[in-house]
Order: sequence, then C-alpha cells, then structure tokens
Amino acid sequence: MKTIAEQFYEYGVVPVVVLEDAKDALPLAKALTEGGLPCAEVTFRTEAAEESIRLMSGEYPDMLVGAGTVLTTEQVDRAAAAGAKFIVSPGFDPEIVDYCLEKDIPVFPGCITPSEVAQAVKRGMRVLKFFPAEQAGGVAMIKAMAAPYTMVKFMPTGGISAKNLEEYLSCDKIICCGGSWMVKGDLVKNGEFDKIRELTKEAVELAASIRK
Repeated sequence: MKTIAEQFYEYGVVPVVVLEDAKDALPLAKALTEGGLPCAEVTFRTEAAEESIRLMSGEYPDMLVGAGTVLTTEQVDRAAAAGAKFIVSPGFDPEIVDYCLEKDIPVFPGCITPSEVAQAVKRGMRVLKFFPAEQAGGVAMIKAMAAPYTMVKFMPTGGISAKNLEEYLSCDKIICCGGSWMVKGDLVKNGEFDKIRELTKEAVELAASIRK
C-alpha cells in the first residue's frame, strides 16, 4: 500500500480544485481520472466542497481525494466524514495539525519559514506544503529551507503552471506541485470537462517528461 506522499510523487501534480456547485464534482472527477490524474485537493472555500468530496470519493473510491484550505478542526471532521483521504491547510496551525495527527489523518500544513518547518519536524512530519510558492520565494526558498532540514520534502502550491513546472519538479526537495491551471474555475463553470481532461493529460505528460 503506497503512502499518500508516494502517490503524490508518482503524480507529480495535484489538481487544486474550487467547486462552486457539487453537480460539477463527478464530471470533474471523471475528467481528471481519464486525463491520468486520479487525484484532487478540493478546497473548503465554498459551500459545495463537503458534498463534492462525498460524491467524488463515493463514485471514485480509488481516487485520491483530499480537502484543502482547511482552517478549523470542525472542517477536518466534516472533510474526513465526507471521505477526504488527506487534509491540507494554507498555514501551520498547531491545533489543526495536532488534531489530525491524533486522529491519524494525513495532514500537509503550509510552511514558509524555518520556524514553521521546525514545528512540523518536531511532530515527526516529513512532507509539508509550501504556500504561496511563487510569492514566498519559489524553488530558491525551498532549497534554502531544506538545507538544514534534510529529512523534509515540500509540495509547493501557488503561482505554479505548465510554464514553471519544470523548475519546481527538477528540485529533489519537491515531491509534487499543487496547481489549478488544468481545473480553472471558468472551465468547470462552463462545463468544459473535455478541455480539463486534455489539460490534465498534458500536465501528466509534462511531469513525466521532467522526471524521466
């Protein structure tokens, strides 16, 4: 059984999804899966997030569906009950992290300073989100932070696209990148799931070519 981090590494890219309407959850899951990325971080920024996770994980049980932008322990409970297999938070919130660790729920908190990384390492964590990636210094910052924390790997999210994916995935301190360029809100809203499938396929091929 592969760990979630190992699956992240294999995919190279994790689609970061904002769903305004749960009716789009299943067509989106289908498009991502057919495009070769059976994975999604569904952000808790909308009312539709919880139901979307429930639908996706129910209909596509092998899909790696998680909850992003998780800001409270109550959201952790709701996401887990809906079938989320992992939790992502934008920053390092000790309450959320400890809550997830106690409940044995995989959690990936955002860390952009050595102090935050130190807090995570102290808890035995080895894979951390780096957000907002581009604005926080990108690959150069990740390499600098990873130097003293040799056991830690990062999953950067924020400002990453097909244009700069190679720069990130070429770094051995990065297990995968979170991105929304293949699942843009307008594409979802307009029901352009064929386009999403194509962009997903391209992202998968790009990630594979970078890591070959």
